[in-house]
Amino acid sequence: HLHVHTEYSLLDGASRITKLLDRVKELGMDSCAITDHGVMYGVVDFYREAQKRGIHPVIGCEVYTCPNHLDKNSASREYNHLILLCKNETGYRNLSYLVSMGFVEGFYVKPRIDWGLLHEHAEGLVCLSGCLAGDIPQKIVSGQYDKAKEKAEELAALFGEDFYLEIQKHGIPDEDTAARGILRIHDETGIPIVV
Repeated sequence: HLHVHTEYSLLDGASRITKLLDRVKELGMDSCAITDHGVMYGVVDFYREAQKRGIHPVIGCEVYTCPNHLDKNSASREYNHLILLCKNETGYRNLSYLVSMGFVEGFYVKPRIDWGLLHEHAEGLVCLSGCLAGDIPQKIVSGQYDKAKEKAEELAALFGEDFYLEIQKHGIPDEDTAARGILRIHDETGIPIVV
């Protein structure tokens, strides 16, 4: 799994790290990601517990993106989700920096980063388009297919072969709408899909 919330995703994650990794091992998986909402508090414990079980730990975060992370007035409450995963030490340093800047400079309701900051610190990271709260799925659901495709192409240009369109299925009708649009973007651009 590449999009996983643990107990460190407040009000969202229910998985305890040790129980999660025990289950991953039980299912015969050899790797698993941690992508808590806006934070990296659990990555050290996750890494150590995964190593004990012979599981490859994929370190990541579900960041909150916004147009301008420095803007902190009531009109700037808009934010979307985006998954970032570390490929290497450079990616880990960049992700740590982005998450820190979300709190130090961008905190307004959530620890936010903006697209410009992401462009400056994308090296060593893999990007997934995110859940239904992601910018691309939100644009699709709201009838802005062309803008969704434009954002997908922007992220594909930034991350190259390390950008993936993400599809989820939890029984939410809008996820089906988003998935149809994401499949269309995939067909038109060749950007790979991850489920």
